[in-house]
Parts: sequence; structure tokens; C-alpha cells
Amino acid sequence: MSRLDPSIEPNGSGLRRIEVITGAGGRRRWSEGEKALAVEESLAPDAVVSQVARRHGATPQQLFTWRREARRRAEAAGAPPFVPAIAENAVTAVHAAARGPKAEPAAPVVEIEIGEAHVWIWRDADIGMATAILHALRTSPGAK
Repeated sequence: MSRLDPSIEPNGSGLRRIEVITGAGGRRRWSEGEKALAVEESLAPDAVVSQVARRHGATPQQLFTWRREARRRAEAAGAPPFVPAIAENAVTAVHAAARGPKAEPAAPVVEIEIGEAHVWIWRDADIGMATAILHALRTSPGAK
């Protein structure tokens, strides 16, 4: 009998050894919500993709694929592409004077420049309103 013969009995009685695997088998399936959660977590400034993937039971390659698919879906839906952003926590003298001497500083804001237009968005701004304003600016004749 060779070492590769999987039979239980060496006399060739026809009995063979079979391994039965019970439980969930095959490929793991992630819901769109699970993928979106992993993608969102991986886009954080201090996130490490391999660590995020491991926490969600995926490989870094899968997570990069999910990110690419999410970006393509967003572009197909007409969402603006990713652009470099500069976050500034300082308050300008004009804004400080407008608030008065004892007013608390404003919440950090984001400044977006599209063509000749500048938009400041505060931390607690309504996302629907901000999206509508950015879409209107992007489709305006002065946008480049």
C-alpha cells in the first residue's frame, strides 16, 4: 500500500475515509451595510487599512476593492469627486469682530472653493443643505 492510499484498511475492502465539514462553509458574504461601515472606518485620517480589514474579518485587498466600488458608485450617482481639503480651526478677525468681544468662538468650519465661489460650512450644518449648495455651485456657469 502506498502512503497516498486514503483507505482505512490496507486489505482493499473498499472502505474509504471521508472528511465531513459541518457548519457554514464556502465564502464569507458581507452585507452592503457591513461593507459601508468598514469603508467609512478605513477612511478616517488615522486608520490603518489592514487593521480595519482584520477587525471586519476581511483582507486589505477586499477592503480596497470595497473602497474603489464605493467611489465608483458615488461618481455614478453624481456626487462630487474627492478633493483635497484644508481644515482650519482659526477664527478670522472679521468673524471675531462680528460676534462681539465676549462671544464664544465659532465651531471649526470647512471652506470649499469652486471656481470663484467660496463656501464655509459649519460643523453642525445640515448635510442636505450643504450638499444642495455644493451641487448648485458645481453646476453653475462659473464653476471649473
